[in-house]
Amino acid sequence: MILAIVGPTGVGKTKLSIELAKKYNAIILNCDAMQVYNSLNIGTAKVKEEEKEGIPHFLFDIAPVTQNYTVFDYQKDVRKLLDKYYDRNIIFVGGTGLYLKAALYDYHFEEENNYFDYSNFSNEQLYKECLIKDPNCSIHMNNRRRLIRFLMRKNYSDEAPKSLYDAIIIGLTTERENLYSIINQRVDQMVLDGLENEVRAFYDNHIESKALKTAIGYKEFYEYFGQLISYEECIDKIKKNSRHYAKRQYTFFRHQLPVEWFSVNYADFNETIDKVINYIENKNY
Repeated sequence: MILAIVGPTGVGKTKLSIELAKKYNAIILNCDAMQVYNSLNIGTAKVKEEEKEGIPHFLFDIAPVTQNYTVFDYQKDVRKLLDKYYDRNIIFVGGTGLYLKAALYDYHFEEENNYFDYSNFSNEQLYKECLIKDPNCSIHMNNRRRLIRFLMRKNYSDEAPKSLYDAIIIGLTTERENLYSIINQRVDQMVLDGLENEVRAFYDNHIESKALKTAIGYKEFYEYFGQLISYEECIDKIKKNSRHYAKRQYTFFRHQLPVEWFSVNYADFNETIDKVINYIENKNY
């Protein structure tokens, strides 16, 4: 059985994945584009060792932050694991929908070194990338979908990919105001946990990479360290960019994948777990 737990940042995916892995004796595969990198821990809310409860976790911390680890790389790595553990229950968990789709669907990538996940980019950043690719690009800056398609045009087939694996995709959601409150509180906790020092270690060592320039929580602190914004502006931008990213995650999951959505009961998370388990077992019956 293959399960996938998706949803916006901060909604509770990791907690649910652990509980389902314990129940179904499953392994967990990461499908978050930034959690593949070593040492991007606090800002990506990477699962802590004590939280794993002895459950095997794969595709976390597999690439140095200086590497441009692409969805093409991820597809190759995850397919090896799917073949190796074909007789085990497998749970994908993460917020990068394109990585999950590349794992489960028949995507063919032609230019492995040029492909990159653009979900963290603002419209302005996408537009600038398009102008680098073609200074005559006439796509409007607010047409996000066309900008991404333009950047990816030569990297994968335009044909609609077919599903290769039977998977149950569970989405966690909550009211928008509640989600935004959770995100804001989460950023505050990351700061208390030492996010600034985590990013400072890269900055002081003059490490510049695509991951650090796009990962939320890292790119903003780089601006702060470079005296481009104040500390208060830095924290506000992390919160704002995290909220915007959550909106983009919803858009992708709702339009690109067959997700069954569950509203999270944060007062009684066990109720949410029970509802998900009931759905899974009825689905498999």
